Amino acid sequence: MSSEDRFSALFKFAAESILVVNQKGEIVLANPASEKLFSYSKEELIGKPIELLIPARYTQKHHKDLNNYNKNPHARSMGIGMDLNGLKKNGEEFPVEISLSPFENQEGKFVIAFIIDITVRKMNDEILKKQKLELEFLTNELEKRVKDRTLILEEALHELERSQEELSSALEKEKELNELKTRFVSMASHEFRTPLATILSSLSLIRKYGERNDVDSQVRHISRIKSSVTHMTEILNDMLSLTKLEEGRISTIPEEFQLDDFISEIIQELQAVAKKGQIIHYNHKGYCEVVLDGKILKNILFNLISNAIKFSPEGSPIEVYSVVNDAQIELIIKDHGIGIPEEDQEHLFERFYRAINVTNIQGTGLGLNIVAKYVELLNGNIDFVSKLNEGTSFKILIPKNNGTNE
Repeated sequence: MSSEDRFSALFKFAAESILVVNQKGEIVLANPASEKLFSYSKEELIGKPIELLIPARYTQKHHKDLNNYNKNPHARSMGIGMDLNGLKKNGEEFPVEISLSPFENQEGKFVIAFIIDITVRKMNDEILKKQKLELEFLTNELEKRVKDRTLILEEALHELERSQEELSSALEKEKELNELKTRFVSMASHEFRTPLATILSSLSLIRKYGERNDVDSQVRHISRIKSSVTHMTEILNDMLSLTKLEEGRISTIPEEFQLDDFISEIIQELQAVAKKGQIIHYNHKGYCEVVLDGKILKNILFNLISNAIKFSPEGSPIEVYSVVNDAQIELIIKDHGIGIPEEDQEHLFERFYRAINVTNIQGTGLGLNIVAKYVELLNGNIDFVSKLNEGTSFKILIPKNNGTNE
């Protein structure tokens, strides 16, 4: 078979559309595949401009591209990465890819155009694109769900951690309460033993002195019994107050009253139990009318002045000062007693803590802890200055109108 016959067979039986176009852009040859692709007969194609097979909107651009190509003809592919469309006889457009190959013979310069219908490929590309978008959507949705589940899991873990912290806090508080009870039982058994023994001994002696008609001795022992009962009452009051404070069962009930008269009544009451020669001096400056919880304030003053009496020698003065200005109430309770050792001062407001120089003096070690909590309830603060064997001065600052909107 000659070369011409082989080319003719290839041209005729090729599955791809093959067109041969001259320099004028006219179709000079069209194979059967081209007739089928564009729905034209060979006679309808031969001699017609190539624009016949191109949508009208591309005609002007095609002329320009053809002129540029004729200036530098070379083999090239068209359509890869581009949107090229062919035009059937019935006006239907379809996507194509085109490869151009120039050649020249004695008749002139020509271009062979190999045209492929890529409709199926485009459809597959659209399907793949759609599937890709769906996959991206599903991936994003999955990531969102994973993120949401992760957030839910993290929140659950945080909640679990909070529950564990609350449980630990509750267990720690329960442990503290158990220790408190244990220490109280130990303290109470020790503190109650002495006054109970005193009461029993004094009752026996009162009976004995009664038989002798010794009234002075009876009075002395009755006084000892009263003192012992007072001490036990103080222990019980301290413990009840601490328990209520720990459980948050004490709330403030502000009321309006005259501070100077209020403190004077407390001092008058405590002067009766002061040691021999102990005088409680009181001085007030500024406003007299205040608004705060009187019961809590009375507990604070009772405890601090009682301590001043307890830890000061006979004949030692006790000083109480109150100052009220527009903003706050200042209270000072000062004694000239045994003072507080420097190494004990940082622990003074701790529960059951007692300084090393008061071990031979009755007490629970709860009073100042309770005072500090009461001062906190009144939105105030407490501080002190003390020097060993020279005395102690407590200073309390409380808002003037505690619990009001003023």
